[in-house]
Amino acid sequence: MILKNIHKILILVATAFFVGQVHGQDNMKATSAGALQIVFPSETEWNILQEGKEINFHLQTRGGKSDSVRYSIANGFVKEMKFDSLGHFIWTPGYDIADRINTTKNFPVVFEVQNTAGETVSREVVFKVNHVNRSPQIDELQPFYVQYKTQNVYKIDMGSVRDQDGDPIVFVPILEEMPEGMKLTAAGEITWEPSIVQFNILKKGPRYMEFYVEDQPSKARTKGRLKLDVTQMDLAPDFTIIPQNTVIRSAENNRINLRFTLSDPNGEDDITTFNFISENNRVPHSALIKNTPTSYEFIWEPGFEFVKDPFDTLAFNITFYVLDKAQNKKERTVKMVIKNTVDESLRDNYVYNLYRGALVNAWGLLEQMTEREGQLKKSYTRAKKGKRSRSLLNASLGATTGLAPTFTQDKPVARGYITTIGGTTVATVGTLEATEVIGKSVNGLLDRFNYVMQKKNELQNKGDVFAREYAQKSARRQSDFIRKLDEFKALMNLSGLVALELDANWENKKEATDNAIKKAFKDFVPLTKDEN
Repeated sequence: MILKNIHKILILVATAFFVGQVHGQDNMKATSAGALQIVFPSETEWNILQEGKEINFHLQTRGGKSDSVRYSIANGFVKEMKFDSLGHFIWTPGYDIADRINTTKNFPVVFEVQNTAGETVSREVVFKVNHVNRSPQIDELQPFYVQYKTQNVYKIDMGSVRDQDGDPIVFVPILEEMPEGMKLTAAGEITWEPSIVQFNILKKGPRYMEFYVEDQPSKARTKGRLKLDVTQMDLAPDFTIIPQNTVIRSAENNRINLRFTLSDPNGEDDITTFNFISENNRVPHSALIKNTPTSYEFIWEPGFEFVKDPFDTLAFNITFYVLDKAQNKKERTVKMVIKNTVDESLRDNYVYNLYRGALVNAWGLLEQMTEREGQLKKSYTRAKKGKRSRSLLNASLGATTGLAPTFTQDKPVARGYITTIGGTTVATVGTLEATEVIGKSVNGLLDRFNYVMQKKNELQNKGDVFAREYAQKSARRQSDFIRKLDEFKALMNLSGLVALELDANWENKKEATDNAIKKAFKDFVPLTKDEN
């Protein structure tokens, strides 16, 4: 019994000694570890984060009087952060934290630790979140339905293209992926007028074109794709008119020329008919000329009888129309206003006949004066010969009378006859010569000859000037032509025709051909067949 009690006492003493020894070791440990501290990750720049990238770490402690600790965030907590009491921290910063202007944003967070010994410590960490640019996003786009021979325009729906960072975006073409002739602007507008070959390729099956969507200023790109296909609608054909005037004003004998280019959104082979309807049935349908299936011309020249007197103008409508296989119709109306004009060709022929007639009269008068000139020249020559003969006769008779007493000495009667007859004859011939009964006066003939020559030269010179000045049709259209014609004709109404002793009934034996007139007046220009 005593031994049991001693044994219990020994156990109690040993236990008390062991507990005291352990407690003393704990006090020594707490004293050597120092104050409670928070230990963060040791990597450099561990607190510099990127948007969209997760950070995941455990907090640790050292020192303090107890190993049992509890972690918390005293300040700066963000709802996206995950942090438990064991010090496990997880956070993925959103892409909306920073932007392209403010590229970094700071988040100060105060972590706190408390142990069971009642010790508390806190420490602030500043997380620096950097902006991360994201490429634009492109949803599926509506197809681009194109029409033939039409400037097709397609605007990319900006609701299908977006940048999550709110950056400005531009569209960048991929040239090798685009059909020839297509254009893509930076704003996303596509224009394209497909050729017949391109359109026929699309009719066999749709094609795709690719492009980039690029944000600014980072220039991150995303490739987009657009479907190209022919229109599924049966659209009406169309045509253009050159010149593009709704009212055509012209005049009689002037050519009207309109050009037409036809097109059909469903292809050229869909066009069946192009024609016109005129309110005036004198416009011939042959005026519409087909050059190619899509190219026509309207060529028409209203004659001088189109607008009947007393009307000054005539107005009417011509409606041009085009039809396709489905009888879709497109029409345009052109108003024609035709002015009544004088037939210049008739007037040109009239004034030409006046011009030629005056030269014919002048040519005839020159021929008559030339003939008269020859007659006067012969008379002048004959008159000169007659005067010389009379002088010889006077001299002969005078000599005979003077010599009569010599060679009739033995014949007194004969001498008397010779003297009487010779003297009388000389006296008589002299009297007749004085009164110009025998022959013509040489001086008078010379004056008339010179007068004819003067008038002939004057008429020749004036005729040459008149023929040269009004040889052209345009010159004869001038207002002074009639005045000059009257002056030229007045020159031929010579006041001295009586003095010229021209025969009023004289007829020219030569025909007044153009060659004959041109020979007389070298600048004369006959009227050609084209001008008739």
